[in-house]
Amino acid sequence: MFFDSHAHINEKSFSKEAREAVIEAVEASKVDYVTDIGYDLESSKLAADHAAKYTWCYAAVGCHPHDTKSMDEIQLAMIKLLAKKKDVVAVGEIGLDFHYDNSPRDVQREWFRKQIRLANELKMPIVIHSREADQEVMDILKEEGVFSPERKSWFPKRVSVEGYTDDDARVLIHCFSGSAELAKQYVKLGATISVAGPVTYKNNKKTVAVVGEIPIEYILVETDSPFLTPEPFRGKRNTPLMVEYTAGKIAEIKGFTLEETAEITKANALRFYGIKIAG
Repeated sequence: MFFDSHAHINEKSFSKEAREAVIEAVEASKVDYVTDIGYDLESSKLAADHAAKYTWCYAAVGCHPHDTKSMDEIQLAMIKLLAKKKDVVAVGEIGLDFHYDNSPRDVQREWFRKQIRLANELKMPIVIHSREADQEVMDILKEEGVFSPERKSWFPKRVSVEGYTDDDARVLIHCFSGSAELAKQYVKLGATISVAGPVTYKNNKKTVAVVGEIPIEYILVETDSPFLTPEPFRGKRNTPLMVEYTAGKIAEIKGFTLEETAEITKANALRFYGIKIAG
């Protein structure tokens, strides 16, 4: 029923038992698919391993801006090798984080650009992390050709629920926290917007406005688990199973049923990641 488009089953803080419990819970749930998102080399390796082992799991590989201070060309080459593995479907999560500044900004910029170039070389979707760096992230994406006609030509067009088609740059702005105006700019460029648990928070009118103002074919649903737990479980550890609550809020805003929202956003995620399901 659901596709959690961005989770961290590979999260390094998990014990073996905690990770196995999450996996077992997913397998017994209404969650059909999960993308396990890498944030450094080791987590990317684990995500690729999960994708190889579990039929419901896919992987993205890359280095999060927090961890770019430890990146080098050897690690980039290893991420490239991982990206070529079966069921590794994107490069990410990559980007800029000027809130925590866990890595120097010039280092973040350098590895953001290099990983975009890797995704372009491999003609793969890109998963973006952007925090307090909205304009610079968009500028770099433009400068690196992410929204170019050439890149868009690599991917099938996006199809709306009304049957219209549009070019798709296959770049996902994960856990979108910007304004509705910024979201509309990204939609116009051919990007996709991913919505996480904060849309359920009582005072988060900004993300509610985003969901209300952009077409549903541009929206994916995610947990970013074990982080960003939605209401009514805020304060507890998030899991892919809680994607239902975020989808429920999107359904409420859009005027769809939960089942319709689950199926539309699942189809959006399958298309975004280029996943073809037999049958």
